[in-house]
Amino acid sequence: MYKVLFAVMISSLFFSCHVSQKLAENNRLSTDDRSQGWQLLFNGRNTKGWHRYGGGPIDSVWKVRDGSLCLDTMIKKQLNIKGDWDIVTDEEYSNFDLQVEWMISKNGNSGIFFYSHEDKSKHNWPWETGMEMQVLDNNGHPDAKFPKHRAGDLYDLISCSRETVKPYGEWNLAEIKCLDGKLDLYLNGMNVVSTTLWDDNWRKLVAGSKFRNMEGFGTYKKGHIGLQDHGNGVCFRNIKIKKL
Repeated sequence: MYKVLFAVMISSLFFSCHVSQKLAENNRLSTDDRSQGWQLLFNGRNTKGWHRYGGGPIDSVWKVRDGSLCLDTMIKKQLNIKGDWDIVTDEEYSNFDLQVEWMISKNGNSGIFFYSHEDKSKHNWPWETGMEMQVLDNNGHPDAKFPKHRAGDLYDLISCSRETVKPYGEWNLAEIKCLDGKLDLYLNGMNVVSTTLWDDNWRKLVAGSKFRNMEGFGTYKKGHIGLQDHGNGVCFRNIKIKKL
């Protein structure tokens, strides 16, 4: 029992011990950023611009802590909140360049969705239509044992060409860039995945994946950006996007 309580205490302390000390430098756009067309998707103060997939507020589960948007797993346990609380942007995007920093907890799992089509009458979760850049503790989570399920991978579709992820408790910089179907994923400044969406080769990739029987997966050319609740502690910050 004491071991379980200790583990819960360590989990709850994860964010308070590892969130950035230079808060004033985060979630801001420079003059150059603005001139280039970048927009913040997270202002560092509240969850404005985001909602739970399918509708509804997110503040009871996702909290702003020290300028980071964090999934509060302790609140979920205390309030007995069931199910995943994946969140998505209010706005949809087609051609874009997205940058976001993420930090995962020990043995944690999460993800960054894009091109998710929000229609709860047909799709219960954003990953049923949108693609995912994997967020993972490669040294602790069981998913790391599977190809195409490691941090930075285009989940269940394409593995990273090289591994550039930092350990749990450290910030990673992810970038997702898509222009007219040309998709590039970057992790900590390195291009780790490149592919073309929506052509014959793409359809073959999907047909060979776990998404093959999900109607509409990977077909939408405009959709929401999403952050995943996989039941593990995770934080995001410096989320910005530029329409291309």
